[in-house]
Amino acid sequence: MATQSVVGEKSLAFGKRIAKCYRYLRDKKKETVMSKQLLRSGTSIGANVREGLYAQSRKDFISKLNIALKEAGETDYWLDVIHSAEYFTDDEFNSLKSDNDELLKLLTSIIKTTKTKEE
Repeated sequence: MATQSVVGEKSLAFGKRIAKCYRYLRDKKKETVMSKQLLRSGTSIGANVREGLYAQSRKDFISKLNIALKEAGETDYWLDVIHSAEYFTDDEFNSLKSDNDELLKLLTSIIKTTKTKEE
């Protein structure tokens, strides 16, 4: 359960960063289409993690965390696109990318560990 709360805290913090990033892209860079996609996928990670913490079964938990993992993968894509379109500096991009990569690793590890316990 401790690992789950760590991923919950980290995904919430990341969601807050993504919300601020969206506001920055929208207000300062006048970019709305890609930033909305980033907002949607980046905040969905934590929403699915939170939902997983209240799962009805281990199978439901794994399902919710798999959705969070997919959203983190999509977030990775939007970060790459927005950076390559030069809306982010390298430092801004690397910081967000690093946080997202950490979530990808955590989610993958939790899912694998939970599946192993299931067998």
